[in-house]
Amino acid sequence: MRKVVIGSRESKLAVVQSEMVRTYIQEHAPSTQVEILTMKTTGDKILDKTLDKIGGKGLFVKELDKALLEKRSDISVHSLKDMPMEVPGELPLVAFSKREDPRDVLVLPLGKTELDLTKPIGCSSQRRILQLKELYPDAVCKSVRGNVQTRLAKLDSGEYSALILAAAGLKRLGLENRISRYFEPEEMIPAAGQGILAVQGRAGEDVSYLDGFQDENGFYAATGERAFVKYLDGGCSSPIGAHGIIEGDTMTLLGLYYDEKTGNYKKGSITGKKQDAGKIGITLAKQLQELCRKDG
Repeated sequence: MRKVVIGSRESKLAVVQSEMVRTYIQEHAPSTQVEILTMKTTGDKILDKTLDKIGGKGLFVKELDKALLEKRSDISVHSLKDMPMEVPGELPLVAFSKREDPRDVLVLPLGKTELDLTKPIGCSSQRRILQLKELYPDAVCKSVRGNVQTRLAKLDSGEYSALILAAAGLKRLGLENRISRYFEPEEMIPAAGQGILAVQGRAGEDVSYLDGFQDENGFYAATGERAFVKYLDGGCSSPIGAHGIIEGDTMTLLGLYYDEKTGNYKKGSITGKKQDAGKIGITLAKQLQELCRKDG
């Protein structure tokens, strides 16, 4: 019997996501024994600083990468939005899942139905903060780190008036009932890869037990969104958003670019064939970069 070890962050959401992949493998390759190896990443340990101050998204994957390289695990399961744009050649992304709801959402404290703007909104992402100002000009944002349960506990204890979170994580945790308002992608362009799971493996190894897991539209959306961000060199600190909407063979890519030199930001969209997703991402990135420079 073949044994596959899945490397996962130890948060409840990360484990739920790894269990989704484990269930898929068990159903489609029943002779495979699947275990989940959980670990705390540097990003999970340092909670008193925003990610851009401590090294960005790589902090969530370093320990998982090490486990893959040391063959303590065979694959890792990640939220694609937490993956750095540069992925080591020896540890390729081998599959992208079908996308869960990609939207950002507003979560109010238990029992509340109105947003109280006398308290800050809990939000660490510069991308969300920038777009939130358009929707709630009077709102003040305050950083909030930690896993979903930790953030909700801080919210319900009265520390914040609301949180901005990803719908996908709440839905996977069975906490959809906490969502007070959905922000449509046109209102708040999501992070690249939001709602998609990425499976990472070792180059040259047989991952046939994942056959069929890859979702075609998830792959094209991820490719276009990540090409957009990669061209603009956006890590955790840059307020960059990208979201691909696929209908048939067509992809419309929404993008948000912030020019750190001028403080200008632009939103835009472009449509093309989904098979050209990477080119679409780069074309939109160039267009928005040019617009920001003109206004600068």
